[in-house]
Amino acid sequence: MLQAMLKAIALGLRNHIESHRLLRFGGTFEPNMKTTIRSIGLILSLSIIAPAQVKTEVPPVIPGAKPVTVERIKIHGNALEGNLEGDDVDRAVIVFLPPGYSAEKNRRYPVVYALHGYSIGAEQWTKEIVVPQTIEGAFAQGAQNMIVVLPDSKTIHNGSMYSGSPTTGDFEQFIAHDVVAYIDTHYRTIPKRTSRGLVGHSMGGYGASRIGMKHSDVFGSLYIMSPCCMTARGAGPVNPETEKALESVKSAADSAKLPFGLRAQLASAAAWSPDPKNPPFYLDLPTKNGVVNPDVLAKWAANAPLAFIDQYIGNLRQYRAISIDVGDQDGLKAGAAQLHEVLDKYGIANSFEIYSGTHTSAVADRFQNHVMPFFSKNLCAGKTCN
Repeated sequence: MLQAMLKAIALGLRNHIESHRLLRFGGTFEPNMKTTIRSIGLILSLSIIAPAQVKTEVPPVIPGAKPVTVERIKIHGNALEGNLEGDDVDRAVIVFLPPGYSAEKNRRYPVVYALHGYSIGAEQWTKEIVVPQTIEGAFAQGAQNMIVVLPDSKTIHNGSMYSGSPTTGDFEQFIAHDVVAYIDTHYRTIPKRTSRGLVGHSMGGYGASRIGMKHSDVFGSLYIMSPCCMTARGAGPVNPETEKALESVKSAADSAKLPFGLRAQLASAAAWSPDPKNPPFYLDLPTKNGVVNPDVLAKWAANAPLAFIDQYIGNLRQYRAISIDVGDQDGLKAGAAQLHEVLDKYGIANSFEIYSGTHTSAVADRFQNHVMPFFSKNLCAGKTCN
């Protein structure tokens, strides 16, 4: 499986730059490989997950599980208005209502907000975590009834990074405020932080880390799955062909033709190094004219959660529970472990598990048998939630 994933990544890059070849799964290329993908570890941690967004082991159907109600809605993103990229400000959102929601008219419910990864949207995320089956299975096995919300944050370059910039719009505020406010006013929620949970996988794990650190006034429990982009690395040598390929992109159609890693560079630049005076995509890349731009790298590094976590320790102490997990064959394992270590260093209670699996092989099982029970235990569902 691992070798097949490596070959898939290498083939995608080789189609664009013949001489490029991945050395190993986990974050480094061959020493003589000259590519701007290597210019920062944030992009590399996205690149290594590309082929893994495919196969998920599906847990068995739980006998007697009652069906949930699925609603596909649109939520207007006030925080996304005026984005220079031209991304839709009316975003698709999938809402899962627990059994009995329509019958128990006076009952209110806690809410779990689940963030998808890079290169996929909410609809594909439903397939990776196999919902509604896994939600129904969790309820059938004793998890308390909850509302589960999957907002779509896919952009012109395949991912918002759940960050805020004039280029993409402010997806951090969209999740933490626009989506939460809409759900609270249109569904029977318990509109308190102690009754709201935030979970995400991969880029969504990054989003859960970032948003969780900054918005402890909104959410009460965090579950971080295989987070990408936790740390930044220094610049490497520049490849003129790669730079030329990125600079030649003039339209969304051009972006769609790029290999995974190069497209991820555009997505990250749009989120972390926006430039309102640099059309057509209004972003600055890590290199220009064969020279590494240290200012851009500094901006990207500043968006690594492990670079800014110390500023939000007080916020993190407010969470009732924090959980982190990652597969033992996942190239993002080191970043997840570092996050756990920092929390431990500050004495912030958190659980950390390295389970048997690749980047996505176990996400459906984790969602049913770990994520949902975690929130069932830690989100307040009573009438006196504080």
